[in-house]
Amino acid sequence: MTEPRPIIKVLRYPDGQTVTCLEWDEDGAYLIVEHRIHREGAINGPHWHPDLTEKFTVVEGTMRFMVDGKETLAGPGSSLVISPRQIHQFWKVNKGLLVMLHEVRPPGNHWQMFELLHKLETEGKMNPRGIPWNPLWIGLVWASMDGYIAGPPKLLQQIVLGGLARLARLLGYKL
Repeated sequence: MTEPRPIIKVLRYPDGQTVTCLEWDEDGAYLIVEHRIHREGAINGPHWHPDLTEKFTVVEGTMRFMVDGKETLAGPGSSLVISPRQIHQFWKVNKGLLVMLHEVRPPGNHWQMFELLHKLETEGKMNPRGIPWNPLWIGLVWASMDGYIAGPPKLLQQIVLGGLARLARLLGYKL
């Protein structure tokens, strides 16, 4: 087993948000990312992961979490663990800067997802709600999230969104 090594890579968004890869275990055990977010509002939509465990630690600011229908406010020093299959969503609720640490076990495709979302945002390929304009990019983002959107049946997502991702790859869409 190799020692985890720090991987410092920073994704800078037009609005000043950053996503920084702090550490990525080469054996695939975990990924630790720092998020620095200025804009209030939803950070993501409700979703779930079949295999991932996520731990969020608020360093600065305030977040609102909804996990399996239960709401939690988290401020500096607070941590929250999301287990596999728990439906979750979170928001930045304070006016100032939000800084949070995000640990993902196992990391799956999460870093690739962050890189793809960054690419699409900086190239102007996302709508104001943070959703890609092009359905083929939607498919690729879905494929990289290692999970499912809450609501639509899993099989339907695998067929429709997974099909869009396969078509995008066939057509040469890449990071």
